Amino acid sequence: MPRKGYRKPVAGDATDPHGLLVWSQRYLERMRVKGYAERTVHTTEGYLQLFIGWAEDRGIGRPTEVTKSILEAYQRYLFYFRKPSGKALSFSAQRVRLQKVRGLFRFLARENVIDANPASELELPRVERRLPRAVLSEREVEKVLALPDTTDPLGLRDRAMMEVLYSTGLRRAELAALSLFDIDPDRGTTTVRLGKGRKDRVVPIGERALGWIARYLDESRPQLCTPPDDAVLFLDEHGQRFEPEKLTHLMKRYIDAANLGKTGACHIFRHTMATLMLEGGADVRLIQEILGHVELSTTQIYTRISIRHLKAVHDTTHPGARLQTRLPLGPAAGGSDAPKPEPTQEQLLATLEHEASEEDSGEDA
Repeated sequence: MPRKGYRKPVAGDATDPHGLLVWSQRYLERMRVKGYAERTVHTTEGYLQLFIGWAEDRGIGRPTEVTKSILEAYQRYLFYFRKPSGKALSFSAQRVRLQKVRGLFRFLARENVIDANPASELELPRVERRLPRAVLSEREVEKVLALPDTTDPLGLRDRAMMEVLYSTGLRRAELAALSLFDIDPDRGTTTVRLGKGRKDRVVPIGERALGWIARYLDESRPQLCTPPDDAVLFLDEHGQRFEPEKLTHLMKRYIDAANLGKTGACHIFRHTMATLMLEGGADVRLIQEILGHVELSTTQIYTRISIRHLKAVHDTTHPGARLQTRLPLGPAAGGSDAPKPEPTQEQLLATLEHEASEEDSGEDA
């Protein structure tokens, strides 16, 4: 969804039945009819508004006036655009904006509004294949989980939500949508209904998370619930379903309070779960099922951040992995025969992660 501050007042001429604005509204209606999630429709509307506003500033108000060269000019505009902070849009951000515009013109071509689709040969930016910004170690995640005051109803709720995120790897919207009937303690599963891509899936959930849910249901939820009860599992302080953004702010406060030197919110639990399971020997395809990834390549990103497992294999298989007790040091090595201290495991991991980050930052998908 476009950030606040990016989105202008409604652009385009609502009185022109052949204008970009009117046709974009018809396109959004078609998306709703085809069953797209309202959040996806809302996001698409925001990005199309950005394009329509850009075109309007250049005297372009109708689809028939848009050519391939105009769309390429818009692509260059996105490339050189700077946020209020002075930062450029990532290639991923540029790509998604252009994808929304391309979807609109594909619809217009099918509806015979335009004779040819000017976006059909538009080359989208290649997306960077980036590692997750932060992943917690087992010790770090336990430190975060211990922060909520579980003697308080809200603190107990927060602990239960974090345990569910850590155990299942759910997305924030999936957590917010959980109902009382989606948790099956006997089978040790939770059902995710209409997850990303509007697909259902069944996800394993651990005994510890189930224990915290049970305690939350006994001690906390009755105090938070206000009639009528629509059976939403986790309620905010007003007895309502959580908005995803509110969950983000709440989890971010706990991550910051842990003072780990890492930033994140709901998704950091998802990254952590996948990484720790891989390091524990789980098959990547099983993790793909749990996370609800359509493409295995999306899940395989976690195989590149399991650095502790990679380091352990390297230590046991590489003949030069272990530092000798004393290295031959002479003038070329610093002018002293004193041996250098052996690096700690943490230092080795930090070096490897830094090098991997530098290499991956220049890769294309």
